[in-house]
Amino acid sequence: MTHNDLNRRSFLKTSLLGSAGAIFSSSIFAHPSKRNNGNEDESKPIIKRKLGKTGIELPIVSFGVMRADSPALVQAALKAGIVHFDTAHGYQRGKNEEMLGDVFKSVPRDSFIISTKIKPESKENIKQQFGEMLDLSLKRLKLNYVDILYIHAVSSRDEALTPEWLEAITNAKKTGKAKHIGMSTHQNESEVIQVAIDSKIYEVVLSSINYKQDHYQELKKAIEKANQAGIGIIAMKTMAGGFLDRERTKPVNCKAALKFVLQDENITTAIPGITNFDQLNMNVSVNTDLILTPEERNDLAIGDTHGSLYCQQCGQCIPNCSKKLPIPDIMRAYMYTYGYNDNHQAHSLLAILELPENLCSDCTRCSVVCSKKFKVREKIMDVARLTKVPVEFLG
Repeated sequence: MTHNDLNRRSFLKTSLLGSAGAIFSSSIFAHPSKRNNGNEDESKPIIKRKLGKTGIELPIVSFGVMRADSPALVQAALKAGIVHFDTAHGYQRGKNEEMLGDVFKSVPRDSFIISTKIKPESKENIKQQFGEMLDLSLKRLKLNYVDILYIHAVSSRDEALTPEWLEAITNAKKTGKAKHIGMSTHQNESEVIQVAIDSKIYEVVLSSINYKQDHYQELKKAIEKANQAGIGIIAMKTMAGGFLDRERTKPVNCKAALKFVLQDENITTAIPGITNFDQLNMNVSVNTDLILTPEERNDLAIGDTHGSLYCQQCGQCIPNCSKKLPIPDIMRAYMYTYGYNDNHQAHSLLAILELPENLCSDCTRCSVVCSKKFKVREKIMDVARLTKVPVEFLG
């Protein structure tokens, strides 16, 4: 067990015993009380935090729209006090942005915050690609600008400082098509956050943050430095895959996992994925109450000792792979498939990776050792079957 493992588990057992200690706003928003079984205290104010130096103030729980396809759900979220909605150019092959555009076309522009994410697939003509993709996103969203524009899935310092990307995204801000700019990251999060600080360009980082990360304490320190430097931090992947097993019989206590992340006041808000009204009401309840119950603390402690569908993207596996496969990305596709039940997103990710025909079938022995003890070869062979399925057959 590593030093970081001990720190993280100690935190789970001790730091979670305290109260939220968050800053409360004076604004009170109504909850969708018909679905909350009468358990929530509607008199509690929504907890709000400032997003770095952007001037934006947000409730601590926002809406990750990636898998949502119901305008009614988005409208209900607005009524419940959620104001920030996160999407991306590629989600649902553009239909996600289109759905949001239809909802918000009749909503006052200053009453909501929209973020989207873009990453050109080709390394040629990046600025042109980026501009065209942004224009298409704005057309789908029926907006003249987005509040936050991210370069999608940045994983290293060199990638974050790619001159063509920097030129493209700063141009989007200069032309008024994006009010604020940033990066999203699933991998090497601490490094990417430090780059944002050093660059003096990026204003926001959307980062994977959850209780299953062995490097959580290291990440927490990077987040604190970012806050001191005026960089806004938004959390994603807070549910750590949603389930602890492939068969989806051992769910993560998602409310507890969300509260765990938001105990850190240096994190402005989180964007948990919401696909139904039960999830919406659960997440909205966290907006007014961050205190972990004894049962929630116990569930986190139990979940910390079990396996999961969440790959922490450490990359330690890649050097040991004879084919140098992008294993962390493949494991993310596996999580999309079995944790999120989202074959389309998994299929899209696998397609971008341009994987070879014979992934692991011609290896007599797998030399990869996973820090999370994943059966890597088994998982790769399982999820890679999606690459053989035509998109129209995915349902």
